[in-house]
Amino acid sequence: MGCMNAQQIRSAYLDFYAKRGHSVIPRALLVPQNDPTTLFTGSGMQSLLPYLLGEEHPSGIRLTDSQTCLRAQDIEDVGDNRHTTFFEMLGNWSLGDYFKEQQIRWFFEFLIDVVGLDPQKIYVSCFIGDASHGIERDDVSAKVWQELFKEKGIDARIVAIGSQEDGNTNGMQGGRIFFYDDSENWWSRSGGLDKTPMGDPCGPDSEMFYDFGDQHHAPGYGEPHPASDSGRFMEIGNQVFMQYQRTEDGFKPLAKQNVDFGGGLERIAAAAIDNPDVFQISLMRPIIDKLEAISGKKYDSHTESMRVIADHLRAATFLAVDGIVPSNKEQGYVMRRLLRRAIRYAFELGVEQNFLEQIVPVIADMYADDYPEVAASRDKVVEVLVKEEKVFRQTLRKGLQMFDKKMSDFILPVTLPIESGSGKMSGEDIFQLYDTYGFPVELSVEEAFKRGIDVANWQQDFDSKMAEQRQRSQTAAKGTFKGGLGGQTLQHKKYHTATHLMYQALRQVLGDHVVQHGSNITEERLRFDFSHPEKVTPEQLAEVEKIVNEQIAKDLQVSFAEYPTKVAREEKGALGQFGDRYGDTVKVYKMIADGADKPFSFEICGGPHVDHTLQLYEDGKTFKILKEESSSAGIRRIKAVLV
Repeated sequence: MGCMNAQQIRSAYLDFYAKRGHSVIPRALLVPQNDPTTLFTGSGMQSLLPYLLGEEHPSGIRLTDSQTCLRAQDIEDVGDNRHTTFFEMLGNWSLGDYFKEQQIRWFFEFLIDVVGLDPQKIYVSCFIGDASHGIERDDVSAKVWQELFKEKGIDARIVAIGSQEDGNTNGMQGGRIFFYDDSENWWSRSGGLDKTPMGDPCGPDSEMFYDFGDQHHAPGYGEPHPASDSGRFMEIGNQVFMQYQRTEDGFKPLAKQNVDFGGGLERIAAAAIDNPDVFQISLMRPIIDKLEAISGKKYDSHTESMRVIADHLRAATFLAVDGIVPSNKEQGYVMRRLLRRAIRYAFELGVEQNFLEQIVPVIADMYADDYPEVAASRDKVVEVLVKEEKVFRQTLRKGLQMFDKKMSDFILPVTLPIESGSGKMSGEDIFQLYDTYGFPVELSVEEAFKRGIDVANWQQDFDSKMAEQRQRSQTAAKGTFKGGLGGQTLQHKKYHTATHLMYQALRQVLGDHVVQHGSNITEERLRFDFSHPEKVTPEQLAEVEKIVNEQIAKDLQVSFAEYPTKVAREEKGALGQFGDRYGDTVKVYKMIADGADKPFSFEICGGPHVDHTLQLYEDGKTFKILKEESSSAGIRRIKAVLV
């Protein structure tokens, strides 16, 4: 029997946990709806954090899914054999039900008995403990692992390593189960023990690594060990055991302990074929094959370019599936950047004609059977991405024209090398061509050499500017991409409640064609996207404001109930958001005045909200619409505040 491909692993995983009492829940959108701290869903747990904090999930206490994720901060790292911006995270959760032993045993069984991995190639890590914080070493997890390996005839020695640096110095010491410190094996939403926010749940984690063999170890990293970045080991799963809460008096045991597991589908699939190159798996290789056919080039000789293109186009495809279009702001900007980087790298393959219309269908077809929304939006996705490619190729032509104009100011032949900044062309100009027009730096250099100009002295300038841009991106990422427990403050709850009221008011004023197409809530304002074919008039906006403030003043009571999804939508008439996908059961929030026959607002939502609407008027505030504008074709956007 051959090894399982990625699609088979995904299906087998969901089936494995469904047979063990887990509800299979749909993936969350790549753009979080109730978390203003991040642009994208970057982990499997992100959409489930409220339930890990104690809120009851409509589907029960055992959950499983395969969550599509996007981490745009990794964009510069794509090109090696394991980094991707887009990936799938297999997940299972226990909300106060089973804990360490059951979780570890089940996942080991899945890896070995279902996927067919060789147990001799599996290595694990656990938390070493911290006496200064009163947290014991996680011997429970280590002992379970030791027993499981023993059942497979493997004598698994336990070794205390400490930090990653200690591992680089001391190596594996004959171990298979390793204890690392809180920089490696402690989970909180902000990092290690001392960074754990006060009041937050947290706990040790146990990670699984696949050993691809010593031939993949890069000696510059020191001695090999699982947490090293040397290339020999690849992390394929992480089990977080939320068993503590940080308090003013230290780390105290949680009354209700949770399990949060996440395993990289692409990485498990790479382990299944015993190849550390994730671009060789069944969700990547068909893209590479198509690129080879289009370009006439081979993956072995153009590896980095093909990896970047394959990764970026997968990411852009799923962003389009989830309703994002290329733009110059937020998620749309990242999508545009991914597409343009892919097109620039295609130049290195000699592909200067439009090629997305050939590649995107390959990607869509790989996911269509497992994600119905991909099949349903296939043609629209191709249309959106191909349109952006055509626009960008026009931009590239403009960049080439500007390059030619700059270069024409040199009178050839010239004395070489030309000093940076001499004449009209400089390293800063080359960067500007890249930053503004997306004109590849490599093409600028190539064109300069064709004209007999040495650009070596420009290097210090398309480097310092590139470093500045990278620093800006990293600085922004610290706040923009951190993810976590955003949207839980009282102010967030007020704006979330106001959004529901405005949604219903818009439908009353404009008509029932108004459907939510996204929202973003911060502590300062709410932003709401909705379907409407034309600009909303000032008179209509004033009427919406009036209705919302009238309803707030009625002190509507806010509560929720759970319904089967079909009942909520078809029988009860609950509103939802365009594109949202629901499980078998949903939570529906109701806002109703005392003595009223029916609620003013009745909407499917995960929360959070205030208990009654007069809370929105605390400190003498009222609801005010600040701005109404176009978001995209047929979609309007409103920004509003409580002032």
